[in-house]
Amino acid sequence: MGETTEITDPADLRALLGAVMPRAATKERIALHPRDREWIANSPFLVMSTGDADGNCDASPKGDPAGFVKVLDDHTIAIPERPGNRRADGYLNILSNPHVGLLFLIPGRRETLRINGRARLVRDAAYFDDMVVKGHRPILAVEVAIDQIFFHCAKAFIRSHLWEPEEWAADTLPSAACLVKEVQADVTETVEELERYYSPENYATKLYRD
Repeated sequence: MGETTEITDPADLRALLGAVMPRAATKERIALHPRDREWIANSPFLVMSTGDADGNCDASPKGDPAGFVKVLDDHTIAIPERPGNRRADGYLNILSNPHVGLLFLIPGRRETLRINGRARLVRDAAYFDDMVVKGHRPILAVEVAIDQIFFHCAKAFIRSHLWEPEEWAADTLPSAACLVKEVQADVTETVEELERYYSPENYATKLYRD
């Protein structure tokens, strides 16, 4: 391998990338537009990025029926908790560093909605009643005070063919059960036991309860 050349100076980075495109330079907003609200209402999936006070980062997927994220006002949204593995990496990060980045996806759409803001954890609020799904009322929600909103272009989705099944490579990776058994040395369950645990049928019973 040849010598690695690192970029450490913002001016060098800007010289390499070139000037910001005019529309990109002015697309940031601080309040939700009606189209932003419409996008959120049609999005069943987002990725929430967080980092703790030391800079350790996490990116966590959040999914539910479209519209699961509640718009509280033009500057605030709320994301409900759903049962998971209880690691709470992102939630713990928020307690030490409130800054979050959100990426909202709509299946089939190549653009994404990005929201950056400051989050807090709320253990109860009147709007929790509007977040009930299959009898599950969340035990907490992430409220995000919006700092920055913008739509992101489609280039990454076009390059990756993300929504084009005919372009997808054959799935040659082991099952989730095999992966867990291979990479986690302390797992005592057999592959067969793990296959039952990770099966769609078993997961269907756990989506809204621990």
